[in-house]
Amino acid sequence: MTSQPTVGGFLRIEDVVKSFDGTVAVDHVNLELAQGEIFALLGSSGCGKTTLLRMVAGFERPTSGRLLLEGRDLVALPPYERPLNMMFQSYALFPHLSVADNVGFGLKRAGMPSAEIAARVEALLTLVQLSRLAQRKPHQLSGGQQQRVALARSLARQPKLLLLDEPLGALDRKLREETRIELVHIIKQVGVTCLMVTHDQEEAMTMASRMAVMHEGRILQIGTPDEIYERPSSRFVADFIGNVNLMDVQVQSVTDRQWTLSTTDVPHLLAERWSASPSQPVSVALRPEKIRLTRQPPEHPGVNAVKGVVRDKAYCGSFTLYHLGLPSGAVLKVAPTNVDRSVQSDLAVGEEAWAHWSATAPVVLSC
Repeated sequence: MTSQPTVGGFLRIEDVVKSFDGTVAVDHVNLELAQGEIFALLGSSGCGKTTLLRMVAGFERPTSGRLLLEGRDLVALPPYERPLNMMFQSYALFPHLSVADNVGFGLKRAGMPSAEIAARVEALLTLVQLSRLAQRKPHQLSGGQQQRVALARSLARQPKLLLLDEPLGALDRKLREETRIELVHIIKQVGVTCLMVTHDQEEAMTMASRMAVMHEGRILQIGTPDEIYERPSSRFVADFIGNVNLMDVQVQSVTDRQWTLSTTDVPHLLAERWSASPSQPVSVALRPEKIRLTRQPPEHPGVNAVKGVVRDKAYCGSFTLYHLGLPSGAVLKVAPTNVDRSVQSDLAVGEEAWAHWSATAPVVLSC
């Protein structure tokens, strides 16, 4: 049965700190998960995301702070008493047991009657589409099939919270892309709340309903994938999520309808106001795919447009990435989509071109 996320703090992480020998790994983190949602902690290695997950699981104890699941503090509970389960990147399947026995292992340990174990295992294997492989051993399965066995085993005891540690990290790129959709579908069909950690931004953005970007033990921004991509709160978030051009600018003028920002190469006209004052130094984030690249100048070349020289280009299938050298020596990344099979209109290295964009494309960052 599919469950829709509900409003409220199903899982609440309150001012959690974790230190190792005086080094702070998780620094005053506050977070709430709604029941039924898939939430991703995203960040590079060493940012604290896995340590936070391990504290929720019970494998690490917070230095300070509280972890509440449906209002119940988890901190004093050992892992086996917490109503949650964790699926590891390695899957940790028992090589000597069949698929069915791997899925039913925890139920057997809990003393469930054999008939009930068999019924639940059959239902779970049907859910993950592995019924026909019930008697195979893990080494006889593909990576994606092993991942689904591990998921079925994690769901067997019907946890209130499912923790995923780099769930697709052991798969190759193409299989990861295929498995993401399957994994989200299964989790939503069961209706379990899910907290996952990953360093793969594409994985987080395609699987999670909301996500948090972590850096040096702190959460920098929480939001839906589109909010974080389109409205990054800082230079770090803008640079970490996707590809971006970051430019230091000065606020030139502010009116009720628009901002004008000045840079070395081009003035920026923005359609939206932001909370900054004239003369305040800020940054502008401009995504490469939001820039148009043409041989002819745009209709209004005075703002949001700059002429440069193609320094480099790379064909990437669905788009071509251009490096446009600007008069100041800076490089602007431009990534027009390849909507046509014809490449006759492609710009060549050394050719002059105009880059231009709409007033809604740039995002102003104050930090």
